[in-house]
Amino acid sequence: MDNQVMPREQLGVCAEGNLHSVYLMFNANDGVESQLRPCLANVAQYVYELSDQYADSAFNGFVAIGANYWDSLYPSARPAQLKPFPAMNADNRDAPALEYDLFVHIRCDRFDILHLVANEVCQMLEGLVELVDEERGFRFMDNRDLTGFVDGTENPKGRNRQEVALVGSEDEAFKAGSYIHVQKYAHNLSKWHRLPQKKQEDIIGRTKQDNIEYASADKPLTSHIKRVNLKDEQGNSMEILRQSMPYGSVKEQGLMFISNCGNSVNFEKMLESMVQGDGHGHHDHLLHFTQALTGSSFFAPSLDFMEKAAD
Repeated sequence: MDNQVMPREQLGVCAEGNLHSVYLMFNANDGVESQLRPCLANVAQYVYELSDQYADSAFNGFVAIGANYWDSLYPSARPAQLKPFPAMNADNRDAPALEYDLFVHIRCDRFDILHLVANEVCQMLEGLVELVDEERGFRFMDNRDLTGFVDGTENPKGRNRQEVALVGSEDEAFKAGSYIHVQKYAHNLSKWHRLPQKKQEDIIGRTKQDNIEYASADKPLTSHIKRVNLKDEQGNSMEILRQSMPYGSVKEQGLMFISNCGNSVNFEKMLESMVQGDGHGHHDHLLHFTQALTGSSFFAPSLDFMEKAAD
């Protein structure tokens, strides 16, 4: 037996779904790194402990550091695959990059607790950061996207969530951390709802009501599912753990798309397959009805990494 204790992951990375979420995006003030390191470790520890206190309402969350800010905050070591968001566009399909220094992601089945904790977190970080963006997500119907289709059906289940979402011993210093990619998609729902249901189903690659995946031969090459279900050279599925939720109000609404993964390659390949397509002109036709407003790349380290770095 080796006596290596597995570092403690932040519980929100692999948590099961919730009813509500709050997403806080911050930029750090200049020169605050030495104060911010212990402060972030405290925030992460606080979020970790609240998952016990509010276990009845399944509270969880994580703190992640932006790819462009990582070296300022933690200059001594960098996750092997951490890089800026892979912005790309083709024709009128755009996946822009909009980077933030910090991302605090909290979720719960009670909205009031989230509101309370979001205020607490902002107070803990006061004077060190600026809150640049805040969104509140919610479960829609039985886990559906606002398009009316069930979302996240392909997600890994059980222990497999950890295997997909967390870094393993291939990058020892960052074990139990996770590469996080976030895109805020605004849906054009009036345009979407004008489509007949069969056309919608062809674009997604599943039936709408009962969420049955099309047989492989029936899936259009432009369907969303066809574009994001990728395999590597060895024929293994390139999986991510999606922690996405619908967000917004009547004025602007859509999906907060959140990918958690033990590498940064799988997400990038999926985005490429959606936006650039397969080299034969087949891109993801869902992109005709939704627009990515942001694209941000983060890493959520283990609690132990953050605590060590705080000293």
